[in-house]
Amino acid sequence: MQSTRQATRAYMPYPDAPVAHAPQGPLSGLTFAVKDLMDVAGYPTSNGQPLMLARSGIKTRHADVVQRLLDAGAAFAGKTITDELAFSMNGRNAHFGAPINGAAPDRITGGSSCGSASAVSHGLVDMALGTDTGGSIRAPANHCGLWGLRPTHGRISLKGAWDLAPSFDTLGWFTRDVTTFARVADVLLGPDTVTLPAQLKWVKPQACWDLLDATAVASLAPVFERIERVMGPLHNATDCAMDFDALYWAFRYIQGQEAWQVDGEFIDQYHPPLGTDIAQRFDWSRTVTAQQADDSRKLRQAFTAQLRNWLGHDTVWVMPTMPDIAPRIDEPAQALEGYRNNAIRLLCLSGLSGFPQLHLPLAQRLGAPFGLSLLGPPGSDRRLIQLAQDLMAKA
Repeated sequence: MQSTRQATRAYMPYPDAPVAHAPQGPLSGLTFAVKDLMDVAGYPTSNGQPLMLARSGIKTRHADVVQRLLDAGAAFAGKTITDELAFSMNGRNAHFGAPINGAAPDRITGGSSCGSASAVSHGLVDMALGTDTGGSIRAPANHCGLWGLRPTHGRISLKGAWDLAPSFDTLGWFTRDVTTFARVADVLLGPDTVTLPAQLKWVKPQACWDLLDATAVASLAPVFERIERVMGPLHNATDCAMDFDALYWAFRYIQGQEAWQVDGEFIDQYHPPLGTDIAQRFDWSRTVTAQQADDSRKLRQAFTAQLRNWLGHDTVWVMPTMPDIAPRIDEPAQALEGYRNNAIRLLCLSGLSGFPQLHLPLAQRLGAPFGLSLLGPPGSDRRLIQLAQDLMAKA
């Protein structure tokens, strides 16, 4: 197991420290890993950055979410690599390496929760914690064939976890099967704050699907058929018009301003070595103006109101998670950046609104995992998971 663990490059190379867990509980028998953005007592927290690791010291208490899993009987198995300062979706850390995708070793894991997705996809743990600011749960879930949720913003405590862009930051997890995913949800989510009716309207927002290549959409046809067979008619909505370019820039400007507010002082004071792509993103982030961010927040507010109106209290969107399968690991940096920018146009809808989005790993293309998402009103996270359970049980 140790040699397999090292071969996956999923984990930070920390010496093992004892982490106690409850002897009994709803998660007894399950193991979990933790993205090295969250504190675990007995370990440092690097945030994927060597100088931050040097300054961290050994933590004396667990992040809230880690404590909840331990109290529920789950056993801690290690801390996983994150993209540097969580500011990437590629799963390539210039200092600590690139974890291997257990479902498609010739393709990237996605990030920034790359090590957590790698560990689960290789079967090293039953579940792993990650964060999602701009897609860092959803992208790796798609790429590695895992279940993953970006929860309603604010639903799971981030106390003891490092920020990137606080108005977007969320905390989620990965599993290989929906049953285990639901067990973790029972512990971390609590009851929904929104009650969706028994009879739901299932909608494909055509504007989102039009962003994908036809061959990518065609690979999901069996999933659409499965949803219709189990859940009922799947309606194509052609009236959900969105200015994806405007939404993309709104997300980027707000994220950039907040990321610089979080990490800018550290970068300016200590001049840490940063990976090329991370340095470029922070260089850009420092240039975001207050006017750009303010205008973007107004657009965010208007879009959130529109999305709330489209969903109401009886609609679930069936939408693409990512534009395609994971890029190959030998893709040039320019191609990866292009893929990332296309992905943000989809991923920013949940990010801007704060609405929950659950990735379902139900398809493949070219031998690599591919899936789609359920997006629902804020506070409907647990019901989305129950719908996914029904879909798997009744198909």
